[in-house]
Amino acid sequence: MTIDLLIKNCHIVPDPSKNESIRHGFIAIEKERIVQTGPMDQCPVLSKGTTIDGQGQLAMSGLVNGHCHAPMTLFRGMADDLALSTWLNEHIFPAEAKHVNPDMAYWCSKLAAAEMLLGGITTVADGYFFEEEVSQAFFEAGIRAIPAQAIIDFPAPGVPDPAKALSVVEAFIDRWTAKTPLITPALFAHAPYTCCTETLIHAKKLARRKKVPFFIHLAETADEIKHIIKPQGATPVQHLEAIGVLDNQTICVHSVWVDEVDLEILAKHGCSIITCPQSNLKLASGIAHVPQMLKKGIRVGLGTDGCASNNTLDMFREMDICAKIQKLPALDPVGVPAEKILHAATIGGAQALGMASDIGALIPGNIADIILLDIHRPHLHPFYTPNTLVYSGSSSAVRSVIVHGQLVVHNRELLTFDLNETKEHVRTLAEQVK
Repeated sequence: MTIDLLIKNCHIVPDPSKNESIRHGFIAIEKERIVQTGPMDQCPVLSKGTTIDGQGQLAMSGLVNGHCHAPMTLFRGMADDLALSTWLNEHIFPAEAKHVNPDMAYWCSKLAAAEMLLGGITTVADGYFFEEEVSQAFFEAGIRAIPAQAIIDFPAPGVPDPAKALSVVEAFIDRWTAKTPLITPALFAHAPYTCCTETLIHAKKLARRKKVPFFIHLAETADEIKHIIKPQGATPVQHLEAIGVLDNQTICVHSVWVDEVDLEILAKHGCSIITCPQSNLKLASGIAHVPQMLKKGIRVGLGTDGCASNNTLDMFREMDICAKIQKLPALDPVGVPAEKILHAATIGGAQALGMASDIGALIPGNIADIILLDIHRPHLHPFYTPNTLVYSGSSSAVRSVIVHGQLVVHNRELLTFDLNETKEHVRTLAEQVK
């Protein structure tokens, strides 16, 4: 066994879904895979390779951001405190038409990658336009990603003719399939109210043919329910079932306005759900019924959504608010217990995205996507159990980040690219928005 990277003297959480840990242990990594973990009295002696002393730090699997629009970092704080329809139609869509281009997608995605990596996110599912440039930015940053090229039924950035949207997606998927293990291309059908029945059917056929994930905003607001039920005579979920686009490769984002029948349909077809609590709260869209989703056996992950509707890409904040708001509808202080929230942000998110065979837990054989947290910081002290991270965690505690066996953040310094250069480019783009 060859060890390329050894993390020693750390507090290890092997599986975030279990409230168990190794108080004083090590993790040995060969190339991109974890090959051994255990207590320090079993730690191998490293003759060459890199050693990280994790004294006072907790090692756990990286956080999984199940839904993001990375280039929208440019629109952070641009149009706050608005209803979704007003926010989209009067602010975001016009701004996108004017300002979204390949240069913007690349630099603003690099900024998003920096924010996520420094906050302990090692995997992100993204959906937007110019995902070719988004993918390149993510690849250079060293973050694992499922970038999904967007499809929508009106002229969009990079796709002025909606009739060519599917061919743009197919070309994007072909370019990035098997190009690098960090990037898994996908397809993003924006929503049932922006994609007609024919578009959704053809998009799903393409996703099935290419064997890639199919993402869709679904049942996000009460207005969407009215918009779909009136012409279709069914809820958005029932509409998607009727046209045959639901299966275990369908990832439904938001799913706030779903009833028991809808959830049974999603469970029957093996669909995943990504809930974005802060975005839903800011836009007053509602609260997703996470307890019912979990009871139905649906795979549930957690996402930040984009910076324009959150306004950060911070999964620690997302975990905290998600756990708290789930207590309110039934006035149940248990709601969704902290360990299930931590599960949704790690291995549960990996399961929702179809990646749990490789990431989400620090066990031999898994890919080394690892974060190290300083648990001696005042807000994490004392540290009784990993559940502390849900209510007390902060991205500021992230010290080091490893993705695919490579050290990309160390001692809170981003190692893969020049962050100052990226911020300067985004600052220039922001002047044009002003």
